[in-house]
Amino acid sequence: MAPGKLTAKAVGTEETLHLHRLYRGKVQTIAKCPLRGFDDFSIWYTPGIAEPCREIQRDPTLVYDYTNKGNTIAIVSDGTRVLGLGNIGPDAGLPVMEGKALLFKFLGGVDAVPLCLRTHSADELVQAVKWTEPSFGAVNLEDIAHPTCFRVLDRLRREAAIPVWHDDQQGTATVVLAALLNALKVVDKRLENARIAMIGIGAANFATYRLLTAAGANRDQIVACDRCGTLHPGRRDIDEQRENLPEKWHICQATNAQRRTGGIAEALRAADVCLAFSSSGPGILRPEWIREMAPGAIVFACANPIPEIWPQDAKEAGARVVATGRGDFPNQVNNSLGFPAIFRGVLDVRATTISDRMALAAARELAAAAGELTPERIVPRMDEWEIYPRVAAATAMEAQREGVAHLSRSRNELMETARRTISTARQATFALMREGLIPAFPAEGC
Repeated sequence: MAPGKLTAKAVGTEETLHLHRLYRGKVQTIAKCPLRGFDDFSIWYTPGIAEPCREIQRDPTLVYDYTNKGNTIAIVSDGTRVLGLGNIGPDAGLPVMEGKALLFKFLGGVDAVPLCLRTHSADELVQAVKWTEPSFGAVNLEDIAHPTCFRVLDRLRREAAIPVWHDDQQGTATVVLAALLNALKVVDKRLENARIAMIGIGAANFATYRLLTAAGANRDQIVACDRCGTLHPGRRDIDEQRENLPEKWHICQATNAQRRTGGIAEALRAADVCLAFSSSGPGILRPEWIREMAPGAIVFACANPIPEIWPQDAKEAGARVVATGRGDFPNQVNNSLGFPAIFRGVLDVRATTISDRMALAAARELAAAAGELTPERIVPRMDEWEIYPRVAAATAMEAQREGVAHLSRSRNELMETARRTISTARQATFALMREGLIPAFPAEGC
C-alpha cells in the first residue's frame, strides 16, 4: 500500500465514525448472576444484601469474596496525551478508554471501568484514585501527559492500597523489551552489548530505559535524544529544570558515556538499535540516518498513528528488523499484548503492586511465546490468545516470589484460571452476537 493511502487509513474513516455512532460506545454493564424472577432481587439487593455487607464490615478483605472488586479495575485518564492526538481533554478521550476496557475484557477477562477526570493536577489525580480504591481491584492510568504521569504513578505506587500501573510507561516498556529480546536473537546480538539510541524521552521511552537497564542493557551504550538533541551532562536546559525534569536529568547523567552531542543523526550513528517513541511521522527518522547504523540494525518506529519512518523505507536503508505500533505491518509492538494478561495475573493472586520484576517476568514470557523467530516475527499476534494465560501466570508467579501476593497458587492453577476467565469473556461476547443482542455490523456500504 502506498504511503499516502497508509496515512489516510491511519487518520480514520467515515466508517469508524458511523460505527461508533451506531453502537454508542463499546462496553456496557451486564449481569453475572442468574435472575429466575423478580423474587431474586431480594437476594441480590434488599433485604438479603445486608448479610454480605455486615460480613465485609467485620472483615474488609471479604469484599473480594462477596463482590466483583477482585476482577474490576478503573482506567483513569485526564485526556492530556491521547494516542497521537495530544491534549484533547477527558470527554474526547472517553472513546479511547472505552476501547481499552473492551481489550481488557476480551483479551484478559478483566472488567474495566473508564474514568475520565476533568483535572490536570497531579495531586487531584492521586486523590481521585485514592477515593475510588474501595470499588476497584487495581487501576490502569492512561494517556496522562508527562511529567504529570511520572508524579502520579510514583505517588500511587507508594500510597495506594491496590496495584496502580501506567500502561503508557510500564505496558509499553514490557512489550518493547519482549520484542527487543527476540529481535536481538534474530540478528545474533546480546542486550548487554547493544548500542541503543532512544528517540523521544517521554513516558514510553523513560520507562523502557528503566526496564532495559533492569534487564541488563549497558547504560554507557545508550544515547537518548529529545527534540533539542542528545542527552548528556552538558544539557543546561535540562540542568536548569532538574527539579521539574528529574527523569531526563537522570538520563543525562547515567547514559551516553561517549558524550555524543547533536541530534537524531548523531544518536543513531553506529547504533545497533533504534527505539523511537517521538512525533508521528513519516520523516522523523530519515533513511540516510538508518544507513549509518550498525549492520543488522533494529528499528522500532512506534509513533502513532504514523511511524517515524515507513517500514519499507527503513528496510531499504539497511534495517534488518523493523517494528511499529500498527497492525497492518509485521511486528506490531502493541501494549495489548501485555496489559490484559498482566492485570489478569495481578488480580488472580490479589497482588498489592506491579513491580518492575513482574514486568520483566511478563516480558520474558511474552518473548518466549513468540515461537520460531524471523525478521518479520519477533512478537506474537493479538489473535494468538494462548499467550495471555501464559503471561498472566508468569506475572502472578513473580508476584508470589516477591511476597506481594495475598493468594498462593501454582502455575497450573493460574493457567487454568486465566484460560477459563478469558474464554468465558470471549464466549459471552460471541453469544450476545449470535442472539442479536449485540447488533451485527451493518451491510457494507450502508
